[in-house]
Amino acid sequence: MVTVVTATRPDDAERVLGALRRHLDERRRVVSGVDDRVDALAGRLSDFVLNGGKRIRPRFGLAGWSAASPADATVPDEIITACAALELIQACALIHDDIVDASDTRRGRPTVHRSIEAAHRDLGWSGDPARYGVSQAILVGDLALAWADEMFVTSGVDPAALGRALEPWYAMKTEVLSGQMLDILAESSGATDEETPARVNRFKTAAYTVERPLHIGAALAGAAPDTVTALREFGVAVGQAFQLRDDMLGVFGDPEVTGKPSGDDLREGKRTLLLARGTALATAGEADFLLSVLGTDLAPAELERARRILVDCGAVASVEAEIDTFTVRALDAIGSDAVSEHGRVTLRALAEAATRRRS
Repeated sequence: MVTVVTATRPDDAERVLGALRRHLDERRRVVSGVDDRVDALAGRLSDFVLNGGKRIRPRFGLAGWSAASPADATVPDEIITACAALELIQACALIHDDIVDASDTRRGRPTVHRSIEAAHRDLGWSGDPARYGVSQAILVGDLALAWADEMFVTSGVDPAALGRALEPWYAMKTEVLSGQMLDILAESSGATDEETPARVNRFKTAAYTVERPLHIGAALAGAAPDTVTALREFGVAVGQAFQLRDDMLGVFGDPEVTGKPSGDDLREGKRTLLLARGTALATAGEADFLLSVLGTDLAPAELERARRILVDCGAVASVEAEIDTFTVRALDAIGSDAVSEHGRVTLRALAEAATRRRS
């Protein structure tokens, strides 16, 4: 199993974790001044951020900085802090995404809204535990977004570098929220075309997972325009491949590895490219079956039939081929002298890890 860890020096990974821990502890001191009970809720955010996740976005941010810096350059503390702030954007997105999808688990543990709901129920409080859990989790996600901005802006990077990086930082937040809105719209409207999930992949995932973190890191380093262009082209392609791999895992992934129930994307009614390709390639009867079980609590036999249809009609092979195409396109984008050789080495490892992962 390939892991993303191979593409980042262990000391930098530990520095990212340390920067997150320091920032969260500092902001929680402000919250505890409001009320210890609110601080307990903020503690759930700390637990979520510090006790799981691959730190993919900070890794790509640091890769963008390194690709535009000398090979022997040590990453300054302020750059570590700025890139670590990307993990709080991810925390906000995941917490809110789990609410939208009504997901019960994340990383093998109860989602934030479910854990807060359970606490309400255990304490015997009045009102609807589920509504309380959702309400508080929305605010916990909002807190993550606010703290991400604070961490990024107060990271200590040079004002000129911060000014360059704020444009992609702000664009990234708008893009991921717009992509999420389109994703919800697609599910509710019953979209079956391929263009819609491709747009969702481009902006909900590719932009804020790979493209913009690379862009931010490069901007912090003062990268030349051609370097920024190459990194962004790489990021768009890898980010789209990353999401397609995620779509595959959402149907075929091992729960012991992914930390989410098997076939969760089908149960949540996600309008993925895999589904669109499947309904286009399958027979009319098979396509009708796929759409009929989408968004339902599939029985094991139904899940197995849906998987078999996606394999037999060629949808799985088609999506795998598309992942390969995006990966090749990404590697081609960084093949010129616009990206340093040491930058290419890191980016190739990250591309391999992002597109061949099992979780």
